[in-house]
Amino acid sequence: MTESKKMRSILLIFVSIVCLSPAFAGVINVTNPKDSVSSLADRAASAYFVDEGRQLLNQGRYRDALTKFREAYNKDQFSPRATFWLAQTHYILSNYGYALKYANLSQQLSNKPDGETYLLLGELYHRKDSLEIALKYMDLADQNLSRRRKRAARLEDYRNQVKFAMEMRNAPISHQKKLLGFGVNSGYDDYGFLLAPDRKTAYFVSRRPDTKDGGLNPEDQSFFEDTYRVVWDEENQEWAGITNDLERLNSAGFDAVNHLTKDGNTMYLTVNTSIVDVPAPTRSSDICIAEFTKQERWTKPKPIDNKSINSSFFDGAATLTDDENTMYFVSDRRGSRSKLDIYVVQRVGKNWGEAQPLPDNINSRGNETTPYITPDGKYLFFSSDGHLGMGGYDIFVSKNLGNNRWSDPINLGPTFNTVNNDTHFRYFKDVARAYFSAYRLQDNKASIDIFEIELKGWEIPQPPKEEK
Repeated sequence: MTESKKMRSILLIFVSIVCLSPAFAGVINVTNPKDSVSSLADRAASAYFVDEGRQLLNQGRYRDALTKFREAYNKDQFSPRATFWLAQTHYILSNYGYALKYANLSQQLSNKPDGETYLLLGELYHRKDSLEIALKYMDLADQNLSRRRKRAARLEDYRNQVKFAMEMRNAPISHQKKLLGFGVNSGYDDYGFLLAPDRKTAYFVSRRPDTKDGGLNPEDQSFFEDTYRVVWDEENQEWAGITNDLERLNSAGFDAVNHLTKDGNTMYLTVNTSIVDVPAPTRSSDICIAEFTKQERWTKPKPIDNKSINSSFFDGAATLTDDENTMYFVSDRRGSRSKLDIYVVQRVGKNWGEAQPLPDNINSRGNETTPYITPDGKYLFFSSDGHLGMGGYDIFVSKNLGNNRWSDPINLGPTFNTVNNDTHFRYFKDVARAYFSAYRLQDNKASIDIFEIELKGWEIPQPPKEEK
């Protein structure tokens, strides 16, 4: 049977079910056009495209799913399902303005209260920093969702985030952050800004079109990561000379710089080439090392040969103390208990020992990611969506109390955190600056951008005296 005949058969079956089944009585919105064979066929086609889109969404193929939901909407612009899934996919893709438009439309088209739409609207108004409206919709979601669904959706956590963000409105902002220039920020996702020891060179990660081979990740259908380098232009007082032509640092897959040693000659990266056709691919995301040679070239990143560091799960985001004897990184190997966790490993002679997770007051049931250890090993900065924050990932700091004991994390507050994801914090005390990444909303879309903040006179928040 040809594809067109198969489609017609599916539509005819669906139309028959709609016409004959009393379960569908009253589903059609009264604002819909007068019933006709063609309108029923369009609704059937719309439902078919929604189902196809949901399958693609479950596979992580977000942009393909968006195309299907658009087709569903074009077939039936009065469908609350098509508009809901359009909104949900735009939300995943950080197109918050478009997501809000379709979520509101879905609510208007629905004949009865829909807890899922209320939940989505609550999350979207939260992301747009309209906190009172967000709380209103989360209360409606609470009234219309089952107890099990509310637990799975972490509804109470979202409500607590909104309330915490409201409290933070009155907290002082001690230093002003500044968006780095267009040479660094591209309109695509840019993050992980890392100053080299000379403080005149910097590296960062981006998912822009000129990444090596210009390949798209088949899962989220965005460009792969590459490591980029910029140099400080003293005359124009800006970062310039951007390039990702860095010898063998970048592959056709994911390549993300995480750490440079004190002498600037060793780079730690997160590399994942398992999803592209390359010789000797990594098994998953691995922590790799590249060396800067006497010929002033970077070697090809090589995975650390230690099974407690590089497992068959995601492992990455390494950060080291100045003496290079202690490394922290993240892994999702305890997925049944938590999500991304932070691990620590000590050097034993020339080799690395056995990696251990940080204690449970650091590793929550959510995600902990993008750690940064101060050079002296006394303070650990990281991002988490499992500790109470303003929304998404917030940046926290914890003090090393010795023997793998850490003070309870302290939220850095609205000077650094927003109602969206705030990650990749790095503090360079000698130049009194920090760099981190955050969502920047522009019209209907958002992208991850790199911010700089001058921290003259800033002191790292300290734990209560009883924890010291």
